[in-house]
Amino acid sequence: MNSIEYFIDLDLLMPRKKKVLFICTGNACRSQIAHGLLSDMAGDQFEVYSAGTHPSQVHLISIAVMEEIGVDISHHSSDSVDSYLHSGIDIAITVCDNADQACPTFPENVKRIHWSIDDPFRGWNFDPNQLDAFRETRKKIKKHIKSFLEMEKKKNLD
Repeated sequence: MNSIEYFIDLDLLMPRKKKVLFICTGNACRSQIAHGLLSDMAGDQFEVYSAGTHPSQVHLISIAVMEEIGVDISHHSSDSVDSYLHSGIDIAITVCDNADQACPTFPENVKRIHWSIDDPFRGWNFDPNQLDAFRETRKKIKKHIKSFLEMEKKKNLD
């Protein structure tokens, strides 16, 4: 009796993670915080990215306020939204009004979501007086992400 070996591609059995891109102007604060939060809260469900319409660098205070809650974004880079135009993004979430207006059109069928979140940025120096503004931004973004996750969960149950 011959044995037949079956090779199963496990990727076919596992549902594909949706790709989520957070976009703001500089990709320094809000989008980086959102990227870190969603990765931490639901990284098993989503591939998470962040980018800017005019990328700069990841703000040191963004790194610090995420470190306070045990999320390391120190390895993140500030990327251009243009580098994600043809990367199969499923959901693009703009986290500032400027990025919402300047966001390019994605060639794929990308769901667009907009969250209007105030910018905590007041300069590049690490000023401890700015920490509370960044913490408030983190709190607001986390609230939006929780609502987003509830919506996604309801969609998956339907």
